Amino acid sequence: MHPSAPLAHPLDDGSAAVLERSLTATGESLGDDARAWRKLFGPLLRSDKLIPQLLSPMTAGRVLPPPPVDALPALTYFALKGLGSAEGLSRASFEGDRARALFAGMAAHALLPLRQRLTAGFGLTLGLLAHAFGWPFPQGGSQAIVSALSAHLKELGGEIVVGQRVRAMGDLPPARATLFDLTPRQINAIAGDRLPARFRRTYARFRYGPGVFKVDWALDGPIPWKAEECTRAATVHLGGTLDEMTSSEDAVGRGRHSDRPYVLVAQQSLFDPTRAPEGKQTVWAYCHVPGGSTVDMTAAIESQIERFAPGFCDRILGRASMGTQDMERHNSNYIGGDINGGVQDLSQMFRRPSARWVPYSTPAKDIFVCSSSTPPGGGVHGMSGYHAARAALRRAF
Repeated sequence: MHPSAPLAHPLDDGSAAVLERSLTATGESLGDDARAWRKLFGPLLRSDKLIPQLLSPMTAGRVLPPPPVDALPALTYFALKGLGSAEGLSRASFEGDRARALFAGMAAHALLPLRQRLTAGFGLTLGLLAHAFGWPFPQGGSQAIVSALSAHLKELGGEIVVGQRVRAMGDLPPARATLFDLTPRQINAIAGDRLPARFRRTYARFRYGPGVFKVDWALDGPIPWKAEECTRAATVHLGGTLDEMTSSEDAVGRGRHSDRPYVLVAQQSLFDPTRAPEGKQTVWAYCHVPGGSTVDMTAAIESQIERFAPGFCDRILGRASMGTQDMERHNSNYIGGDINGGVQDLSQMFRRPSARWVPYSTPAKDIFVCSSSTPPGGGVHGMSGYHAARAALRRAF
């Protein structure tokens, strides 16, 4: 399902910057920076080969063919812009608060300080995907994707076993290839006796990043945004200006909690009536926190929403909060609440999870990694599994 607009970013003056599918329409909410937005994203949209390259490993090895020649100009442009910091690119590209805030909110998905290198690339990638394809979501929730995939697997004769923790390779049936949708720490624990000591030490040094604190709400009606434009988007970024979001993400990077955190809000039930009873709404949101944090950020998150939507708290019928430890219990891949499968900074982006020509492989010829700890990292794209499957097909089959 496609919302009317992929993203909205409200500001304190009661207006909002809106990311539309169209570059021109996006510019209408950015004032004097409309031309600058088109100038930044226009070259990226000229090649339909760019996005597959961005969602592939940098060291493609034998997983993918080399980039096509006609994608090289766009790839070069992306590298020149994306290898720097989001804070720097925002200031260099835009004059006003609206465009700077809109771009910084996308870049903050990196879970890195916005002054850090590579964060510009996250903002460019998410903006490019929004303009090229939109930010769609599945009707009925993410379970719909799981149900479709599992039904297809069963049609092919596959079997799904749940409720059984795998602690060692002996807990698994013999197979020509085993693909682990796990982070390096867990792979060491399960398959360490099949891996060389040096490789295990590399996996042991794999670094995990900040965590998230998440809240789900049942609401007695839509969020009462001051900026009506926010009702057109399923995703809303709350964080105010570039300066404010830079400060918030800097705090998390230094192991502290922000009083005014950057908050990602998802309100899909505005567009998908299957997600809530008639007249009601379901909403979830999260903010970034230091890995392993035990601080309850419910009030801080609700305060940020109330800031841009006065009366929000009056519409809350119920809530469920999840701290970093709850997140890890929910999914043991979320070490310390890290939903990205490990830090995606300059050093670990290109050695994820280890410096191998085919990063989905291991020294054991039948063991592969398909989690977000491999390229292209965290995100709702499934490309880690796609590339890992290709690697397994080539090597084991």
